[in-house]
Amino acid sequence: MDYVSLGRTGLKVSRLCLGMMTYGSPSWCDWVLPEAEGRRFFRRALEHGINFFDTADMYSLGVSEEILGRAIKDMTRRDQVVVATKAHFPMGDGPNDRGLSRKHLFDAIDGSLRRLGLDHVDLYQIHRLDPETPIEETLDALNDIVRSGKARYLGASSMYAWQFAQLLYTADRHGWARFVSMQNHYNLVYREEEREMLPLCRAEGVGVIPWSPLARGFLAGTRKPESEAWGTTNRAQSDDFAHQLYYSARDFEIVERVTELAARRDVTPAQIALAWLVRQPGVTAPIVGVSRLEQLDQLVAALEIELDDAECVLLEELYTPHPVLGHS
Repeated sequence: MDYVSLGRTGLKVSRLCLGMMTYGSPSWCDWVLPEAEGRRFFRRALEHGINFFDTADMYSLGVSEEILGRAIKDMTRRDQVVVATKAHFPMGDGPNDRGLSRKHLFDAIDGSLRRLGLDHVDLYQIHRLDPETPIEETLDALNDIVRSGKARYLGASSMYAWQFAQLLYTADRHGWARFVSMQNHYNLVYREEEREMLPLCRAEGVGVIPWSPLARGFLAGTRKPESEAWGTTNRAQSDDFAHQLYYSARDFEIVERVTELAARRDVTPAQIALAWLVRQPGVTAPIVGVSRLEQLDQLVAALEIELDDAECVLLEELYTPHPVLGHS
């Protein structure tokens, strides 16, 4: 496993990050795996040298954080892993149980640390923007969270590039802790981030840790254009969000090319899709979610696949613009 700096920081993270949303409470989503199974993936990730783990308070309404915290305590040393979590989405029915207000962020970080069983997280991320809270209030609160020692670094997730630029420049103007990472939606069939967000991140020294690097399994090549054959897993069949993001005729044509190249290379389509993504300028560590151990093994192996320029052109040339999705 290779380790790289997260943006311009000195923090070293593995080239893959294990996303923990898949492990939690099946009552939250029927495709979520319970703790006993989730621990197997955490252990296998450690065996592969993965040191970067991403969760959020809203994943299984906190259960994902609890599972991650217990796994860290039982299987490794705290100083050997990089723990990332997020806040923004509702954690209760109250009017202050959501968003990016000072009140909610202070409550949210304390709740996350309690569930994780830790005294700090390495990367604290805003899961989305909160249009009802002034950005100065959010940034000031996040700066206080860093200065208090409850978080080492700050990250953000999907938004427009102009919004992220506004956050970065406002933090700089006030001398507040700035965001060091952007967790955005980016893969072979959704490349709108290449227009403005990725150039901004490269210019500002912000690490990019894409979510949905395999388009929620779509780039694995197992789904068909007919709606009744969208997939065989619980998640594929029930994932209405994926149906909004992908599944156009051109998306399926891109997947066909991924599948054809994978056959020539004697690897899986998912490995080709990931190999393409890690090759993109500025990408630090894609966040992968897996529900079978062999998937994790294959994705780690994909880091060794080097695509040439002609292969990348083959994969890229069919892309057509998509509506901007994933910011809400």
